[in-house]
Amino acid sequence: MMDLLDFDQAELYFDEPLAAEIVALIASAADRYGTDEAEGLLLRASFLAPQHLTVLVALYRYYFYQHRLEDALLVAESTLAVVGRRLEFPDTWLYLCEANVGAGVSRSMGLVRFYLMVLKAAGYVHLRLGNFETGQAMLEKLVELDSHDRIGGKALLEVLRNYAANDDGYTERSAKWMN
Repeated sequence: MMDLLDFDQAELYFDEPLAAEIVALIASAADRYGTDEAEGLLLRASFLAPQHLTVLVALYRYYFYQHRLEDALLVAESTLAVVGRRLEFPDTWLYLCEANVGAGVSRSMGLVRFYLMVLKAAGYVHLRLGNFETGQAMLEKLVELDSHDRIGGKALLEVLRNYAANDDGYTERSAKWMN
């Protein structure tokens, strides 16, 4: 049985070496947060290291906190693809099963945990965008794979289910459920 909160000897995404130039771009973007320059700096970092997880996280966070959820979702989906390839997961999260996760853990527990966290984030963003069926499906997949709820998908799924039970289906009003 694996414990997704076991950090012993788990390499984390930010442990991967990153070129000094890209570190400087991300730091400059942070210093200029809220200006027009910040996004350009992050996009340059993404151009130079399109599959580096630190860059992807920085870009995702920028878009998410700027309330540019469609852009944040694109970055999250790209991140799932990058990490999925590294772990030799199926091309889409829909086909991910416990056996894939188990094999992935033998490659990198840290990357498996990171993948599942990104799956949760993408599911949440889908919900915020009003894509309830996709968001719910992503959270259900997370809960299926994380039976001990170490990543915390059950709480979001429960909020969604409670909200849906008190609403007449997924209406336009529902799109604002977590705003």
